[in-house]
Amino acid sequence: MVCLGNICRSPLAEGIMTKLVADHGLSWEVQSAGTASYHVGSAPDERSVAVAANHGIDITKQRSQQLQVADFYTYDLILAMDAQNYNNIKELQPEDGTAEIKMILNYAHPGQNRQVPDPYYHGGFDAVYDMLCVACEQVIEKET
Repeated sequence: MVCLGNICRSPLAEGIMTKLVADHGLSWEVQSAGTASYHVGSAPDERSVAVAANHGIDITKQRSQQLQVADFYTYDLILAMDAQNYNNIKELQPEDGTAEIKMILNYAHPGQNRQVPDPYYHGGFDAVYDMLCVACEQVIEKET
């Protein structure tokens, strides 16, 4: 799960997906990262923490990290929150990296390249949570 700073959208996506993976008895490893290093080591935004907690998901132990070249060899699938981050991920991707890169909302809205809006400045954390929930459920359905 990748967004820009790894404090709002991708931590929510990681929390949602981690819960769904456990609920479905899957052995997937789920992580999140940012394409930028602005917040490396920081906890998720308190508004993301609150929205997740309202849905029974604890993301307080997550810490922001930046996407690394090694991630393209470690993970099978890297999901971008928006087009800018998708492009940044593609630029970092090594030629022999094995991870597949996709826009997360294409799981809920195939081929539409919809973006998960960044709620950092303008809010909308509940709406972001809802759209990520639907997309993550579709990831589980389509990738198992």
